[in-house]
Amino acid sequence: MAETKAWPFGTDAIQDDPLTAMRIPVVTSFNPRWCYVAAYLGTSADTGNTFDPPWPFASAERPTDAEAQMLVSYLQEHRHYWFGNEGYARKMDQRPLDIDSGWNTTVFIKYGADDWGYRRCSWTYGPTFVPGPPGSDSRAAVGQHSLEQVMDRIQAHGNEPSPRWQQWKANHPNIFPAKEASR
Repeated sequence: MAETKAWPFGTDAIQDDPLTAMRIPVVTSFNPRWCYVAAYLGTSADTGNTFDPPWPFASAERPTDAEAQMLVSYLQEHRHYWFGNEGYARKMDQRPLDIDSGWNTTVFIKYGADDWGYRRCSWTYGPTFVPGPPGSDSRAAVGQHSLEQVMDRIQAHGNEPSPRWQQWKANHPNIFPAKEASR
C-alpha cells in the first residue's frame, strides 16, 4: 500500500488548486505563515458584502496560462540562482511547494486582466500591495502593471533592471517574449 503524506501547509495554501500542481502556492492570506519563495493570492474576489470592492485582500481573476508559466519561471529563477540543481534544491523537491526560510515571500495579486500587484511579507507599513488596487493612492502613483512589469519591479536594483533577471528572461523567450522597442 502506497504511503500518503499529509498536506503540510494546512489551510495556508490550497492543496487541490491546479496552480499547486505547477508548484505555485495558492495562498489564502496576503501574509501566509509559510516562507514560500513566491505565492499567488487565491482568495476569491466574490466576498459578498464583506468588501466593497473586495481588494486588497483578494484576486479578482485567475492567472492566464501564460501568466502561470511566468510565475513558474519566477520560482525556477530563484532556485537556479540561489541553489543551482544541488543541495537545498533537492530538499525543495521533497515538498510539493518551494519553501525557503531565508527568503522574504513575495505574494502576487491579480486585480484584473493584465493588472497585477505584489507584496513582501515583511512589509509592516505602507500599501498592502504595489501597485495597489484600482482607485488607491499607490495605483495613482505608479499606474497599472502587467505581471511581467511587476516581476521586473521586484527584480530591480533601485530604478535599474537587474541584469541577472533580464538575462533570465532573454534565455526564456517562450515565456517572456521580447517586446518591440517603441518608436
